Amino acid sequence: MAELQGRLRENIVVYGALFANVGIAIAKFVAAAVSGSSSMLTEGVHSLVDSGNQILLLYGQANARRPADATHPFGYGRELYFWAFVVAILIFAVGAGVSIYEGWLHIAEPEPLRDPMINYVVLTFAMLLEGTSWAIAVREFNGKRGASSWWQLIRRSKDPAGFIVLFEDSAALIGLAIAGIGVWASHHYGDPRIDGIASIAIGFILAGVAVLLAREAKGLLIGESADPAMISAVWMILDKRPQISAVNHVRTIHTAPDAVFVAISAEFIDDLPMGEAESLIEDIKRELKAHIPELTSIYIRPEKQADAVRQPPRA
Repeated sequence: MAELQGRLRENIVVYGALFANVGIAIAKFVAAAVSGSSSMLTEGVHSLVDSGNQILLLYGQANARRPADATHPFGYGRELYFWAFVVAILIFAVGAGVSIYEGWLHIAEPEPLRDPMINYVVLTFAMLLEGTSWAIAVREFNGKRGASSWWQLIRRSKDPAGFIVLFEDSAALIGLAIAGIGVWASHHYGDPRIDGIASIAIGFILAGVAVLLAREAKGLLIGESADPAMISAVWMILDKRPQISAVNHVRTIHTAPDAVFVAISAEFIDDLPMGEAESLIEDIKRELKAHIPELTSIYIRPEKQADAVRQPPRA
């Protein structure tokens, strides 16, 4: 029970966005059918795609928790990064593609204007739900941000679920504002093509968000190093050991959002017996795991290099 509660807490951003988007999608499709609004239909597709994206992220998180086995000795954590990349593709291909296509059709073959009141009601309802989901995402993000800017935290983040929801909700709020302006302008100026232009504008916003998400997801999928502060902590622990005469390199890679593999090449002092070297390696591993729990796999290789230079801890 405690584990289930922990997972619900961990995924509160994704669950909040999922419940909001399902309700909003239904309301938008009903409004689009009644009013004939292209931008409202586009917004319905947008919310439907977002709902599917949240389901994929939850699926990816569930698969990423599978334990390591012979086929995947470092576990399945990076599967989440694969599904994050799929989400970015879906936003671009389905969300942006359908929005631009629908907008173009509405410009080429404008539909007669109908009573926009239901659109305004649904847009207000959607703003409230999306705003709530966005506020949850911002609160969770701010809790991790510290002194960093949002963009710095997004670039450093190894958990794509949080920043994907933040990007999606931000794009959704902007899209709702554009849809509202499009519906109002279409009726104010008596020109239904304006609604189609609004739909195309929403599509371009989604395309831009998809490109940003794909860029971040690609980096995680290929493999990114740990946060500089974590690497610095590893260097500091190694520097305290007088038996180590030089550290050649410390290389890290995330195997999951909260799991890091570290490979250390170090030169030990010449008169250190083999037995003491083995004990030293085990001691260092225990100390690293105690101070940095995210280090799930630690590899330390004693290695002499004639040109090895002791590097200072990284800030």
